[in-house]
Formats: sequence, C-alpha cells, structure tokens
Amino acid sequence: MIERELTDIVSLTAGDGRVLNRDAVGWARRPLVDTSRLTRHGWGRNKRWEYWNVMTPTHILALTVSSLDYAAVHEVWIHDRAAQRSWGRSATVLPARGVTLPPNLDAGPARARASRLAIDIEPAGDTTRLRASFDGDASFDVTVTRPADHDCLAVVVPWSARRFQYTVKDVALPATGTVTVEGVTHAIPAGESWAVLDHGRGRWPYDVAWNWGAGSGVSDGRTIGIQVGGRWTDGTGSTENGVLVDGRMHKISEDLRWEYDIARPLSPWRIHGGGLDATFVPFHDKVTRTNLGVISARTDQCFGWWSGRFADDEVDVSFEGVAGWAEDVHNRW
Repeated sequence: MIERELTDIVSLTAGDGRVLNRDAVGWARRPLVDTSRLTRHGWGRNKRWEYWNVMTPTHILALTVSSLDYAAVHEVWIHDRAAQRSWGRSATVLPARGVTLPPNLDAGPARARASRLAIDIEPAGDTTRLRASFDGDASFDVTVTRPADHDCLAVVVPWSARRFQYTVKDVALPATGTVTVEGVTHAIPAGESWAVLDHGRGRWPYDVAWNWGAGSGVSDGRTIGIQVGGRWTDGTGSTENGVLVDGRMHKISEDLRWEYDIARPLSPWRIHGGGLDATFVPFHDKVTRTNLGVISARTDQCFGWWSGRFADDEVDVSFEGVAGWAEDVHNRW
C-alpha cells in the first residue's frame, strides 16, 4: 500500500462542507489541509482538539483543549518522574463554552477556561507558547520551537464520505521553560526536553478505539521521532505511522502489529512492521476512566522508553533511550 503524498493546500471537505473531499485523502509533511469549513455541518460528530505533551528529564507535562460540539473537554497534567507523583485537573463543560480553537493549525491561539483551570496555546512563527495552570498552585510555561525543515506527519483518515479525521502529529520538537508545583519552580532544560503535538479536526463515529505511540530524543547523535498508531485507521487505506530521522519524516504506509498485554500495561510492548521493529518499556501508566453516560473513555497511557531499529530505502538507524509513550484508548463520544 502506497499512500498519496499531498504537496498543495487542499480543503478537508467538499462542496458546502457536508462530505469529505476525496482530494484531501493522503499524507503530508506540512499541515496543508484546510479544515475551516468543518463545523458548518455534522453537529455532534465534529471533534476538534489540540493536545500537547512535553517530556523533560524531571517531569511529564500534558494539556488538552477540545470541543466535541456538545461538550468542551480539557485537561492539564503534571507528573514528577522521580517522586512518581502526579497533579492534574480535567473539566467537561456542557454545553461547550469557554473554549477557543482556530480553524486551522497555527491560525490563531487556542484557549480554555473552566473551573480552576486555564490553558493558552499561542503560535508565533516557528515557536508555540504553552501556558497552563490549575488549582492556583500548579502551572507550566513552555516554549516549543519548530526547527527549519522539520517534517510533521499530517494524515487524512477516511472512514466514509461523512466520517473522517485530519490529524497532525508533530514529534521531537525542542522545548524549554518552567514548571511550578506547590511553590517550587523547576527548569525545563533546552536540549533535553521534547514536545509532541496532536492536532485533530474531523467527524468521528460514536464508538472508537485506538493505539497511539510517540517518542522523541537523540540516539547515537541523531534526532529520532517515533509516531505510530493503529486500530482506528484499520481498513481506511491511511496510516499515521512514520519515523522522523534528523527532521525528515519516513512514512510507513503499512498497518503495524501491536503486541502487548493490556492487563499488564507496564510490561514491554512491541510494535513492528513496515521496516520498524520497536520495543517500548513503560515506567508509568496514566490511567483515565470516565463515564458520563453519553461520554465515556478508558485510557491507559504508558510512559517509558523506546528502542529498536528502522530501515527503508533512505535510512537504516538503530535507536535506544527515546522517551515517549504508548497508549490503548476506547472512547464513546
């Protein structure tokens, strides 16, 4: 299977915005797909979000700003890796309010305001500033830099003419800044801290499950980014799989094989296929269980270390000690 690479700007939807534009189906190294007409139709099925994760030598940081049409769902999370302590706040706002999401990636700020929680995502040229705070005593302020000629992995996944998703996964982005918890401020050191973006715009089925894995780091002098997924893309002809090597995305158009035991999520995972053979060894499972009737979610997001090898016609690299995560998710939304 060979996916079509998009090289020009294209609209996600066709006509008046009711259906998928088949010309948008493919993948790109830049965020070329225009999603500005998405919310004109399909109310209740439109899902829009910005998720950022930052891994530092001492902490893991995450924020989510999202709108599901009928609800705004946000989260801020901080994890101290040495102490194995976590702080966080999530908010589900019905109906959706207090949320701003730009029509396209980097077309403007994303913001969320809810009880005891505030998030601001502010793009400016080749940088993005992430600010989040909750409960009055936990916050972070991170600047993410997108290096010149750095590829992302942008993919349109077509379930049907009326159900489709545009995702931008951007891995191995340098980050710096500060994180403050309980009155103590910690530096987010440049050269040792990495950010990952998940930008999503689409119309989703109600019941869906997925795997997602991401990793960022330097191994043997080369900057490595891992971006892998599965289940939700099965049978669509699209995948969100690729390996970034020194800023160049190497697309994997095959479905990968995920081998793990969800009953023992901290045991090693293996993900392989399409020239990739990777092992993921977790050290922490971020468990989320939500059941609000119409909305429910089950997530095991395991953080740890990637190692393995990737080879295609352009590169042959081995890697180890690449920090990141692998997750198993089932949503009804």
